[in-house]
Amino acid sequence: MAIAAFDTLEFVESLEASGFTKQQSKGMVVAFKGDIVDLKGDLRELGSRLDRRIDGVMGELTLVKWMLGLLVGGVTAIIFKTFFA
Repeated sequence: MAIAAFDTLEFVESLEASGFTKQQSKGMVVAFKGDIVDLKGDLRELGSRLDRRIDGVMGELTLVKWMLGLLVGGVTAIIFKTFFA
């Protein structure tokens, strides 16, 4: 999963163009940069949790497919025995 890089210079320039002072702009960059690092970690953790849950669901689906196959085979055997024996 690709995450876009945070361009601090562009962010500072856009804040200064909006009327913020250079000191205010730099302070906001420092604050946001820490939040972005935390957010990236949270996203990685969420991705790992989703992967584990998806693996569990896929395992359950495999079990259901086998059970359904055995059920269809059993019903087919009963039908053949009833009508052809």
